[in-house]
Amino acid sequence: MHVEVNDNTNIANRLLEIERILIAVQRRIPEIEGLVLVTRDGLPIASLLNTGTDEDQISAMTAASLSLSEHVVIELKRGTMEQVIITGSDGLIIIRNAGEHAVLVAIVQIKAKLGLVLLDMKRSADRLSELI
Repeated sequence: MHVEVNDNTNIANRLLEIERILIAVQRRIPEIEGLVLVTRDGLPIASLLNTGTDEDQISAMTAASLSLSEHVVIELKRGTMEQVIITGSDGLIIIRNAGEHAVLVAIVQIKAKLGLVLLDMKRSADRLSELI
C-alpha cells in the first residue's frame, strides 16, 4: 500500500509539472490559444484551452492526423515523424512529438511568429517527454 501512495503522489507531481510547462508556453507566446498533451491513441493527458474546443475532440482528431502523417513519412522514407503543421486561413494547428507515448498540440493564431512557436514547442515537448 505504501508504494501505491508514492506512485499516486509521483503521478500527481508529474501532472502538476506538465500543467506548469503548458502555462509557461502560453505565457511566453500569447498567440497560442490552446495546448493539449495527448497520448498517441487519442486520450487527453492535460490541456490548457482558451478556444472553447473540447479536449476530447482535439485528442481524437490529433490521433487520426498523427496516424496518417506517420504513414506518409514511413511510405516516403523520410525517417520518423517529428511534427505536423496544419495551416488554416485563421490559424495553425501544430502537432509535435513529445516522446514515445504522447504528442503536444498547439492551436495558434495566424499572426504568431512560427519560428518562435516551433522552437518553444520543441523544447517544451522534450521536457514533457521526460515526465510521461
